[in-house]
Amino acid sequence: MALALVFPGQGAQTIGMGRALAEASTAARAVFAEVDDALGESLSALIWDGSIDDLTLTQNAQPALMATSLAALRALEAEGFDTASAAFVAGHSLGEYSALAAAGALSVADAARLLRIRGRAMQAAVPVGQGAMAALLGLDFATASAIAAEAAQGEVCQAANDNDPAQVVVSGNKAAVERAIDLAKARGARRALMLPVSAPFHCALMQPAADVMAEALAQVTLAAPRVPLVANVAAEGVQDPETIRRLLIAQVTGSVRWRESVDWMAGQGVTEFWEIGAGKALSGMIKRIAKGTETRAIGNPEDVQAAIAAYNAGSDGPRGPLGLRGA
Repeated sequence: MALALVFPGQGAQTIGMGRALAEASTAARAVFAEVDDALGESLSALIWDGSIDDLTLTQNAQPALMATSLAALRALEAEGFDTASAAFVAGHSLGEYSALAAAGALSVADAARLLRIRGRAMQAAVPVGQGAMAALLGLDFATASAIAAEAAQGEVCQAANDNDPAQVVVSGNKAAVERAIDLAKARGARRALMLPVSAPFHCALMQPAADVMAEALAQVTLAAPRVPLVANVAAEGVQDPETIRRLLIAQVTGSVRWRESVDWMAGQGVTEFWEIGAGKALSGMIKRIAKGTETRAIGNPEDVQAAIAAYNAGSDGPRGPLGLRGA
């Protein structure tokens, strides 16, 4: 039996996230201070007291979500949790940077700076209004991919996020994505709807942003993570720093293979998934992917205390994650 730590992506942001953690935990508060210092501005003030419109801007949401995730993890660690006891770390899109910081492959400061660059580059890659993303619900990945290919008609339309067995997000030129919505409805999708995003992430239109990230990542020290990273575009565990660097670049234009990643971790014996940071979206996806596994969302001090109690449970023999004896 084993535990995986998973980290949320864009869309989980809310005003006030992480404030209670920072008030309750010196270790959590230090993460927000470190991110503020790295960016040369008070991102924490925006997170806790700003407007949701400003927080949702890609260049702000990405480092803000990473900061909240790492604050929650540091609060856990301050109470005795050993991150190295996890079998794997994984993150959804930007959450991959949170996962790498959690596993010691990236410093929190470098992760914040990279995500600020990534957010700006992704926003700048496609003029506002020219790209779009849509969620196709009730269709499997193969069907959604075929619909995206048919809808392209010389434009870009790709399956961007394979989130769970019945939720696939497509991304590309706005007109092509609109065609994909119509095709999905005609082919029996339960729902097909545009997403409120500012750019078409994880498709070929993001190539300019991938080029920016290649340059930015070349300037950063990347260590081997203490815990294997299950990478979005590989859907399997990796630890070689240069492989991870290459996969982070490919991730900008590649699909987030979340369903396959969770399946792979479950196949490696993972039975517990802790979602670290804002929201519970990943927990919902995981329950639909790997039935029978347990999930726990950890985003406030009460969640931290409950997780630590579970982690320390058990009395006989060596304890692994969640106090599972012999894990």
